[in-house]
Amino acid sequence: MYQTLCSVASAQSNVAIYGIVDVAVEHVGAVGNGGASVTRMPGLTGSTPSRLGFRGREDLGNGLAASFTLEMGFGPDTGTFNQGGRGFGRQSWVGLEAPWGTISMGRQYTMIGTATSAADFMGPAMHSIASLDAYYPNSRADNSIAYRGTFGGFTVGALYSLGRDAVNAGPSPAGTNCPGESAAEKEACRAWSAVLRYDAASWGVAVGSDVLRGGPGALGGLTSSMSDKRMAASGYVNLDGLKLGVALIRRDNGASPASPRNDIWMLSASYSATPSLTVDAQYLRLNQKGSPNDAGLMILRGMYSLSKRSAVYASVARVNNKGAANFSVSSGQAGSNPRPGVDQNGLAIGVVHRF
Repeated sequence: MYQTLCSVASAQSNVAIYGIVDVAVEHVGAVGNGGASVTRMPGLTGSTPSRLGFRGREDLGNGLAASFTLEMGFGPDTGTFNQGGRGFGRQSWVGLEAPWGTISMGRQYTMIGTATSAADFMGPAMHSIASLDAYYPNSRADNSIAYRGTFGGFTVGALYSLGRDAVNAGPSPAGTNCPGESAAEKEACRAWSAVLRYDAASWGVAVGSDVLRGGPGALGGLTSSMSDKRMAASGYVNLDGLKLGVALIRRDNGASPASPRNDIWMLSASYSATPSLTVDAQYLRLNQKGSPNDAGLMILRGMYSLSKRSAVYASVARVNNKGAANFSVSSGQAGSNPRPGVDQNGLAIGVVHRF
């Protein structure tokens, strides 16, 4: 007993505070039925969403460690919480680490982001895949149990949620009103995802899946008998300062009977022009199966690092809407969609600081 107490008392622990503050001024044209333009300071995201987090780890000995992350997202334009008003809406979990991987519980990222990030160099920016599918910057699950492990170049992961989203921010993917954990409907609002990824010295590939079950009153009419499934395959290659990526993401949405399946094709490039200047480009094509409502999105972004922590950037994008599609070029703030079938341009200039 005495030896056990001494081991616990001598365990080493540390807690870090970290964050990102990213603010941009954005100009979006052809907004709404009147086709007017708007200039604004978006609160959801610039080049990356703003956040404040606390991360801790305690060495328990014998290869074991306890860890946690609490991370809140906020709109720097007004100082309000994102993720449907949650206090720690980006992440809120505790776990145990071992040589065989990490098991964690709480509100966590699903595995689909690990799969798509192999080819997605824009990340959750205002001009990104989020403009065509808003789930990607919101791919987190409440009440979840997850496993992640890295073995050499391989990364494996799986997640299961007993009730994927307890917040109603509707209609919004940041809070989809699907708490689950109900004795009346045990399968309602469950979610699961998995990923397998391999990263070599100059290339990498990944495959992943993500399944959301519906429930009473859930966003988008996804009932308990329906599911929303995504599968992704992606890869990248590094060529002496130039990184190229390609991905295919397939979605089968049971709540969209007219066009339940769509594909997003992604082509990405990132070029380190100088040690301080990085230029990113991306083309995304959304194909709605059995529907003319397709869209294409072209993005170009330049980021200049002022230091290891601070940078300025400029981003331009154009979305081409077909049929009745009315995707906005920007995911930085809601309420900027054009009329159906109308194209839209966007421009943003911003500054980001990481600490």
